[in-house]
Amino acid sequence: MWAQKFGYIDSEYIMSKMPEYKKAKQELDKAAEKWQKEIDAAKKELDELKEKFQAEEVLLTAEMRQERLDTIAAREKALREQQKKIFGFEGLLFLKKQELIKPVQDKIFQAVEKVAKAKQLQIVFDKSADLVMIYTNPIHDYSDYVLEELGLGDPNDKPDNQRYNNKY
Repeated sequence: MWAQKFGYIDSEYIMSKMPEYKKAKQELDKAAEKWQKEIDAAKKELDELKEKFQAEEVLLTAEMRQERLDTIAAREKALREQQKKIFGFEGLLFLKKQELIKPVQDKIFQAVEKVAKAKQLQIVFDKSADLVMIYTNPIHDYSDYVLEELGLGDPNDKPDNQRYNNKY
């Protein structure tokens, strides 16, 4: 009976070394900042509308008062919908992240597959994913092998010795 061989990677560490990830992250941050500015401008406009209403409320007829309250409520609803459309689940930010980051992740997964086959690993975990790893022996960390497979390894170091002085 043969023992199964396993290893893990740290995808955050790997992505931090990838120029295309850095570029994608900058583009994503730029888009998020632009959308946040749009939300902030709409919120400021809404706040100004509320302040104006409060200042003039005593002078308004019941009909005018209700009309203004309806306008404020409609703007609040529109702002919430805009926030959800941009920052909500499967919103524009989520879709942009998928568009920009998925190709980087696919590249990592392909490199992981090659390393796993070359090192005869049956299971490879991702230390930076939702999977909780209470303890990890650095000897099982294959992140530097993946970086080498991606052409991002340090030419002065061998993967065995890069981060942890692995002996495997």
